[in-house]
Amino acid sequence: MNTHHSRGRRRAAVLGSPVEHSLSPVLHRAAYAELGLDGWEYDRRETDEAALPGRLEECEAQGGWAGLSLTMPLKRAVIPLLDEVSEVAASVEAVNTVVFTEDGRRVGDNTDVPGMVAALRERGVERVESAAVLGAGATASSALAALARVCDGEVTAYVRGAARAGEMREWGRRLGVAVRTADWTDAARAFTAPLVIATTPAGSTDALAGAVPEAPGVLFDVLYDPWPTALAAAWAARGGRVVGGLDLLVHQAVLQVELMTGCEKAPLAAMRAAGEAALAARRP
Repeated sequence: MNTHHSRGRRRAAVLGSPVEHSLSPVLHRAAYAELGLDGWEYDRRETDEAALPGRLEECEAQGGWAGLSLTMPLKRAVIPLLDEVSEVAASVEAVNTVVFTEDGRRVGDNTDVPGMVAALRERGVERVESAAVLGAGATASSALAALARVCDGEVTAYVRGAARAGEMREWGRRLGVAVRTADWTDAARAFTAPLVIATTPAGSTDALAGAVPEAPGVLFDVLYDPWPTALAAAWAARGGRVVGGLDLLVHQAVLQVELMTGCEKAPLAAMRAAGEAALAARRP
């Protein structure tokens, strides 16, 4: 069925700080149940940058570890601790997946970028002529890497401050995307683009909800809790297509499960259903 399973490698976890709200255990456990990987466990471990080297060594010493999912603030901090990093992860300087190989190596990958592309494709977005990105953090660089695969023309990044604008233009150069920057005060102008990717923290786009045009294109809002965001709700109300943070989370987790277990096809529908149920249970 798969290589790791037959050799009894059955532990994985998500690391980060804070990590207690991570939906990764829900998604990965749902995949194991559906795939019949009875001996597999997946949990969460509170881990900051200082604790990360020790945590990796601990996993190797214990044995039986297949891999790790990484959230903030570890995606960049882990890179010097790895034996090999995939091309995608290197291109955005962010690793969200570590696989422990049979021969004792630590291999880093990034499933956020192909996860974004897969989430867009699932909603019918194959190619766009131009796009807009709201924000300039780590998720914004992953968004640019995804846009390198789906956007034929210019990407406008709406950011706060000259330093962040410079960073986004530099990411564009590295990733082969034509990036133009604009000030956050003009962010409502983003909504004329056929695809808008919002990568900013909770609450930061709420004030823009009233500026959604009559016939909007596609909004990809990477948040999933609370959901829908004010912007996503306004967008959907105007008839625009919305791709949400849970879509991204599920698609990147599907790829993680495949990398860690060796199974060729992780159960997308079961994982999404488990994620939706867990989010519904959190709502007051």
